[in-house]
Amino acid sequence: MKRIFILIAIALIAVGGLFAEEAVLIDFTKLGADIIPEEQTQEETDRGDQPKMTQNRATVMDYGAVAGGSFTDEQKRVMKTSLAIKNWTVTLASSSRNTSREVLTYTDEAASKQYGTVMGVRVNFPVEPWNSWALIKPPFEIPAYEPTGTVDDEGNFTAAEGGGGGVIGLSRFEGPDEDQDGKADYGLGVVKNVGTIKSIAVNVYGLNFPHSLSVVLIDSEGHEKTMFVDYLNFDGWAELYWQNPAYVSQVRNRELRQYPLYPTTTPFVKFGGFLIKRDADRIGGDFIAYFRDVKIIYDKAVLDTDRDINDEGLWHIITDRETAKKKWEMSRFGQSQILNYLERQKQATEDTFTPSPRADAAQE
Repeated sequence: MKRIFILIAIALIAVGGLFAEEAVLIDFTKLGADIIPEEQTQEETDRGDQPKMTQNRATVMDYGAVAGGSFTDEQKRVMKTSLAIKNWTVTLASSSRNTSREVLTYTDEAASKQYGTVMGVRVNFPVEPWNSWALIKPPFEIPAYEPTGTVDDEGNFTAAEGGGGGVIGLSRFEGPDEDQDGKADYGLGVVKNVGTIKSIAVNVYGLNFPHSLSVVLIDSEGHEKTMFVDYLNFDGWAELYWQNPAYVSQVRNRELRQYPLYPTTTPFVKFGGFLIKRDADRIGGDFIAYFRDVKIIYDKAVLDTDRDINDEGLWHIITDRETAKKKWEMSRFGQSQILNYLERQKQATEDTFTPSPRADAAQE
């Protein structure tokens, strides 16, 4: 009988059914640009305008390390990007995509009286009667294994001693620090130790548009899942919810299984973006919305227990796996950002033509 109770307890620990947690998956109030000013024109300098910042300190990423030897040190120093709100991309459906619409489709920082800086989104849908959609996503897939550390005003990152990543301490995109209870201060795009998600909440400002809103999540296996949340046909701030229809609240009704406790990597979810859908019979043209945050309620995948033996300290299996994943994430992230950098370098910066010299001026 005692053995039966022990097996049941182990099964409950594996599913984490009675230990639901709440966490902020992405908090746009933390993603304002606060470092690395953009270059000013001479006119702006003469007026004494304050330079606009371009990157977010908490999420800045340096991809110069994977740029290769064909770039100078000066070029590598500026190879930085982040989850700053202006860096997010908005991709239109291929049937709706043209140059004029893409120019009018982007994200920007918006000042909210209630929350401070939030993410504003403008999408230029077609006015013709056909279905369309827009995917609002981060400028790069948010890393799950980045170590914690500090960032200076130039965006140079210094890893903290024992900065961890994965299950070996907090990873950088889980949050910048811990709260008073020792839990991660979530909000930068990653939540670890996630089993079954019970519900999702999106804090969004609507402007009576009849379009639908969905949330895109990416799990630890790289699979994307899109959950329809609600329609945006309301005015002002509202918290919209997705409830998991397959969630089983009663533990006795769940299928209980035993899983090896080591060496398994703790599962996680990343924020993959928002999906806005416009039906053919709905109004087209410009669409505007504002987003404050995305929160989740979930079951823990694994309970934190006081183990008699430090398995990881002896075998280092998870550390080796996650070190390899960190290198893979960085190489994949860096190559795509280098292509963006090269395209920006080739881009024309002039807005007007240089006046042609007059004949009389040439003679003088």
